[in-house]
Amino acid sequence: MHGQRKLGAGAKREKTTRIGLDGKVDTLNTTGSKKVILSGKTKWTDYKIISHSRDTTYIDTTLSIKKDYLFNYLRTDNFEKLAFHNQGQTFNNLGYSYDNILRLPDFGFTAKQVSYLEVDDIKYFNVPTPTTEIIYRTGLQQGQVVDAIFTLNFSRRLNVSLSYKGLRSLGAYRNALVSNGNFRGTFRYQSKNNQYEIRGHLASQDFYHQENGGLTASSLDNFINDDPNYEQRSRLDVNLNDAFSQFDATRVYLEHSYTLLRKKDTLTDKDFSNLKVGHILTSENKSYGFNQTTITTAIFGNQNATDASNTNAESRLTNNELNLEFNSKYVLGQFKAKVNLTNYTYGYDTILNKNSNINTLKLESAAVSFGADWNARIKNFNLNADASITPGTGRLSGNYLKGTAVYEKDSLFAIKGSIVISSKSPNFNTLLHQSSYDDYNWQHNFSNVNIRDLGFLLSSKWLNGSVHFTNIDNYTYFNQDSKPQQFENQITYLKLKVNREFKFWKFALDNTIMYQNVSNGSSVFRVPELVTRNTIYYADHWFKKDAMFVNIGVTFKYFSEYNANAYNPLLAEFRLQDEETIGFPTFDVFFNAKVRRTRLYLKVDNVTSGFTKKNYFSAPTYPYRDFTVRFGLVWNWFI
Repeated sequence: MHGQRKLGAGAKREKTTRIGLDGKVDTLNTTGSKKVILSGKTKWTDYKIISHSRDTTYIDTTLSIKKDYLFNYLRTDNFEKLAFHNQGQTFNNLGYSYDNILRLPDFGFTAKQVSYLEVDDIKYFNVPTPTTEIIYRTGLQQGQVVDAIFTLNFSRRLNVSLSYKGLRSLGAYRNALVSNGNFRGTFRYQSKNNQYEIRGHLASQDFYHQENGGLTASSLDNFINDDPNYEQRSRLDVNLNDAFSQFDATRVYLEHSYTLLRKKDTLTDKDFSNLKVGHILTSENKSYGFNQTTITTAIFGNQNATDASNTNAESRLTNNELNLEFNSKYVLGQFKAKVNLTNYTYGYDTILNKNSNINTLKLESAAVSFGADWNARIKNFNLNADASITPGTGRLSGNYLKGTAVYEKDSLFAIKGSIVISSKSPNFNTLLHQSSYDDYNWQHNFSNVNIRDLGFLLSSKWLNGSVHFTNIDNYTYFNQDSKPQQFENQITYLKLKVNREFKFWKFALDNTIMYQNVSNGSSVFRVPELVTRNTIYYADHWFKKDAMFVNIGVTFKYFSEYNANAYNPLLAEFRLQDEETIGFPTFDVFFNAKVRRTRLYLKVDNVTSGFTKKNYFSAPTYPYRDFTVRFGLVWNWFI
């Protein structure tokens, strides 16, 4: 590593991969790593990645099957998502998760925020030498995605990082270009005695998507019937030829604290008690606009033109948190009391449609919330709680509670129980929306959405599993006419997911199965009953001195038929539909290899599409991708 470590020639050492209780891959233990011989002052555990919640992992240059699942534009395991044909586009949902929801209501236009990096997604670093990681992946037809990360420590106490992820991909169908950008800059500093700590980030993100509205009726027939004249997908007609959407966002985040009082345990030399005051600033701006040159009343209905110079929906949210933190034996851990002052504005600059009944241009409010965090470790138990309440009757009023309890038995297994109780306003675009099209103007006063989620997770070397019971009151959705609406009854949702890997010699079979049931509210809350992913692969070291480690295999994925939501490009949202059911299998073949600190990925998507039934869709009128060959790599430098 970084010129002071070298890979040992012998000693192949297989390590076990396990999925963490948060559903993410544990980067410390992955298959295919080699014994590392250190000859300098640094070691591999010195290269730290620190999450927003201050969990620490390490820069990982190994290769495993879990890494194959993560090698995509989002860098996440998309088991519960159904991708559109071009990378960087949106996803349809095969499952929903409510164990990590935002405390405040959101801007909306959710289909454009799948690539958006929230505060919790930003990573901080602590490295002894300058470190770089480059991720590259080919696009569809033309284009590619590159994610470059550079970080260094100016001293042991000051770290900075710069990251940029850029994507440009033409797509196989007409008017399907995607051009996305995510810039992140971070810093963290600790004073010499750790009395003062500060960290923060700047994020600037933009997403430009051409919107084709899916295939026309005649083109759908040509696709489904596998007309040989349309094997080149750009020949198929689409509903929109000159429409595009633009989503932009900027965020400034600053968090700092000062220790007023500290007392150390004389036996362990660790902090026995302390008193710390802190401040957190979050300032976030978002903007969304749908732009179109040619009016298409056949799809969106009647239209009244506007001469407004700015037709975008825009929001600004500013949150200041003051907190007081202390830990002592009397509270069995760490306790933080906090007060938040939040201001938000959302809306438009002018009335966009003379036929609308809208009399409010902007939604504006300010609120004060009170809360507390508690974290403790009692023998083998980790206990965490986060609670806040925002009194009043405004759009920011509500409450939030999240509690977790984790029991760990050495390295054998861990059990986690969690509960989430949330009450907050629906997304702003369901409350107020304007458009030059008559049918897309509304102003609502919806009730708060109430969510209760109870979850249990098991992580072990034998089996990984999770079960979630979720109840939702005032569930807010877009109906078949693309109008926002609240469900009068309660949604009752069960999700059970199990993962197990079997190994024999140099072969392995990794299986993930998810069962879902909506016992109440299935008319508006729709998910497939069964989703499965099964990967059979070969793993071994090749060439002299085990110079290359390879994973070669095939992944089968299937979800049962259901009335998947349809995509509305004007709203950047999914709506209900009853006309079409979607459910199909796919086979993806991959060849992955690791040479020193470089991981190479070669994948063939949907290999059976050339001779199977053309029933694969991401949403009604939007075909999933055909046979596609992708290449990519991940490359680390340690200077």
